[in-house]
Amino acid sequence: MIIRLLFLIMSAGTPFFMAAQNCICNELSQAGAETGSYQQLLLSKNAICKAKGYEMYARLLLADKKLDSAEAMLNNAFSILQNNSCPENNNLELYKMYANLYSNRADFNQQLVYELKIVPIMESLADTAGTAISYLNVSNIFNRTKQEAKGIVYCRKALPVINTLSPSGTKAMLLTRVAQRYYFYYEAYKDSKYLDTVSIYAHQAKKIINTVPTDRKIQFLVNTRLVTVAIERKQYDTALYYINTNLALCNRNTDVAELAVNYSDKAEVYLNLRQFNEAKKWADSSLVFTLLTQSPPHIANVYHLQYRIAEASGDGEGALAAYKSEKQITDSISNTENVKAITELEQKYNQTKNEKTIGDLAKQKQLYLLLAVAGLFGLIAIAFFVRQQNLTHKKRILETEQRLNRARMNPHFFFNALATLQSLAVRENDGEAMASNLSKFSHIMRETLESTYKEYITVEQEMYFLNEYLDVQKIRFPKVFNYEVVADEDVETDEVLIPSMILQPFVENSIEHGFGNIDYTGEIRMHFSKAGKDLKIVITDNGSGLATAVKENNEHISRASQIIKDRIYLLNIKLKTKASFSIENNAVGRGVVVTIFLPLLYEQDLKP
Repeated sequence: MIIRLLFLIMSAGTPFFMAAQNCICNELSQAGAETGSYQQLLLSKNAICKAKGYEMYARLLLADKKLDSAEAMLNNAFSILQNNSCPENNNLELYKMYANLYSNRADFNQQLVYELKIVPIMESLADTAGTAISYLNVSNIFNRTKQEAKGIVYCRKALPVINTLSPSGTKAMLLTRVAQRYYFYYEAYKDSKYLDTVSIYAHQAKKIINTVPTDRKIQFLVNTRLVTVAIERKQYDTALYYINTNLALCNRNTDVAELAVNYSDKAEVYLNLRQFNEAKKWADSSLVFTLLTQSPPHIANVYHLQYRIAEASGDGEGALAAYKSEKQITDSISNTENVKAITELEQKYNQTKNEKTIGDLAKQKQLYLLLAVAGLFGLIAIAFFVRQQNLTHKKRILETEQRLNRARMNPHFFFNALATLQSLAVRENDGEAMASNLSKFSHIMRETLESTYKEYITVEQEMYFLNEYLDVQKIRFPKVFNYEVVADEDVETDEVLIPSMILQPFVENSIEHGFGNIDYTGEIRMHFSKAGKDLKIVITDNGSGLATAVKENNEHISRASQIIKDRIYLLNIKLKTKASFSIENNAVGRGVVVTIFLPLLYEQDLKP
């Protein structure tokens, strides 16, 4: 269930990923960006590559002002991307060209449609400069339709974005556009503080182009803004200086728009100086180049300039002709229906943006809910796993304890010991010895049974038990072995605790099997000592050893090993210790050496 939920969460982004993958033209890098490369792409069998071919062709047509043909190519490209369900970001270049197309036609309501589509794409791409440009383009549309108050709103949206940019030609260009937007605002309200704002941003841009290498077209824009401020402040010499600086930079064959603007500004200066012939000459020159741009708003501005010059100079006929030409264009640009349409488009954009925000929040909420559910199931799964592990662990402990209880001592020992005592009683008829041996045997029996309930005994008790056990074994195997059970003086035998019945299996193994096939007296030695924070117990014998042991002996060694493994496992689990043991042949003689390391335990260590 959890895996399924996680799969659903991850697969939510799959359609977008697949669409993005299907909307890539791998042939584009081969075709390059040459003028004729669009023809190669138009012949491609890949639909996306064909769309790119239409897009490249449309760009060339727009540059040549072949607007109808450009629109047809854009429509072809857009249709292909739509049919292939390409993401909105793939339409970005098409939207830019559509906006350019409708700007050239002075169809501002349609231009606004596409500029408002560009804004969220730029925001989603985190394209700082692109976002600022989009805001300023929207601002410009409102300015051109005499809605300066709305225009300045979008201009102010662009400013914090621009301020994040490092000094560059792009930043200088954007600042000049901000200055231009504020100039339109100043013209509408004639408040000098807005002209000061124009000057501030224009000089910020000028400072950048004086310190950072920039394109000359950006230099044109900056100087033009400074011209505007100088004219408004009646600083005509300063204005002419910046105009002539621009004209010196211009190329008459390529800088058509720049020439048109600077000639227009020069006419404005001479109009203010009331040098009407000079003003008319430069206005006429501006109209020649402005007509080449085929931009209705700019053409209308030049006609309005000619009208003002003619009226100021007393040329009524010229003023009327210029006024009619201007009126014909402006009526098509800023009529009431267009203004209403643009207002409705902005409202739709804001509504769409709000709905998108709400939708994104809803999706985000759904994602958080899915993650919460997945997390809940994950926690349940982890809790279940931990519980199962605990149950398994407890089961293993119980099984270990049961196995230890069943293996406290080999039952054959009791039978054989009793049989030995019986034969001893019949043969020797020694009542005192018999009583002593029976006492030892009964004590061994009692300790073995009580060890089921005792987890720990003192070293002293273990040593006493081992002595009695070995004495009984010596009755069974007279003159077969000798033994020694000793402890160092620094071992507090009456206080140090060890797990009960942990050593007896190894001692039993030495007697029953280690000494079974030897022709010499066996020796068993048990030594208790301290090793740092551990109790070290070493059991040695001089028996036949591990290498020569028969199968039965191996089985008994395995039994003894399993018993101590179980005891040490329980000890380490319950007390969080690191007890260990090893069994190996004696390196310096015959027999086996068992080395056991147990923690130094005292009564207080076992208290909860």
